[in-house]
Amino acid sequence: MHRSEITIDLGAVRRNVRRLRSVLDRTELWAVVKADGYGHGAVDVSRAALEAGASALCVVTANEALELRGTFPDTRILCMGPLEAGEVAASRDANVEIAVVGREIPEGLRAHLKVDTGMGRFGMGEVVSPTRDVVGLMSHLATADAFAQRQLERFAELTAPYRGRLVCHIASSAAALRIPEARYDAARCGIALYGLSPSAEDPAADGLEPVLRWTSRLAQVKLLRVGESTGYGRRFVAQQPTWIGLVPVGYADGFRRDLTGTEVLVDGERRKVVGTISMDSFAVELERELPVGTPVTLLGDGVRAEAHAEVAGTINYEIVAGLTSDPRRAVRKVVEA
Repeated sequence: MHRSEITIDLGAVRRNVRRLRSVLDRTELWAVVKADGYGHGAVDVSRAALEAGASALCVVTANEALELRGTFPDTRILCMGPLEAGEVAASRDANVEIAVVGREIPEGLRAHLKVDTGMGRFGMGEVVSPTRDVVGLMSHLATADAFAQRQLERFAELTAPYRGRLVCHIASSAAALRIPEARYDAARCGIALYGLSPSAEDPAADGLEPVLRWTSRLAQVKLLRVGESTGYGRRFVAQQPTWIGLVPVGYADGFRRDLTGTEVLVDGERRKVVGTISMDSFAVELERELPVGTPVTLLGDGVRAEAHAEVAGTINYEIVAGLTSDPRRAVRKVVEA
């Protein structure tokens, strides 16, 4: 029997794309599917997003772009990360568009000049003189608050001479949803595509549906007597007779070690994760004895990545991107709900 099951709902991807497109109006939606689609499966998500109206795909590495090119021969694909010297020829042959962060623009590759408007990462301070291979100007927002307005003012200044001639894009999911002036010609939407909140809130507030559902089961149920513990370091010691259930999923599967204290669903009821999460299992506190095999929902059905992220002191991006869909540890299903 498998340890856990990851279900990807492509119907939800399509609905999220349609939701974003309704907000963006005439601005194109470019689907960000880097890191294997934030752990959801880049090829499957890309297909659903394109079918629902996305205009392009965005990744970070040349290998990600080349993998997608094999499945989507005619789709616009932008590689947003810097290329290694040995990747230029392959990217050119595959008609992959690239982000250029310095003054040197490789010949024969459709390029987007990336300007740094305040993110402080990859990008140039000014727009170098565009060559015939330059098709776009882009930047990256560091926030979705007042600082974003400063970045947008800078981007407007840098792109003004080229508007109408080059594709200009700076909007993230958060900006696409909340900052109309950031939308320009295209919006690069990642986290919202997967039905996750770009601002740690309930994604339903933005009309989004989580795409991923992760389930497992109780592999053992036992009664701890007073003074008995579960897990490494004896972090949970029973103060009274306590039923616990052991779930065969741990940090090697992507259920992080710092998720102690979060909640999952056991047979549809919320239960607290207790004790130290190990590489291959964790414990939940139960109200009563339950049979082995009782279903456990780790994500989905109201268990939100945003809630797990709050417990772990991180963001929902990291929660889903860290999931392991290795078939030796989990079964991955794709559905059209």
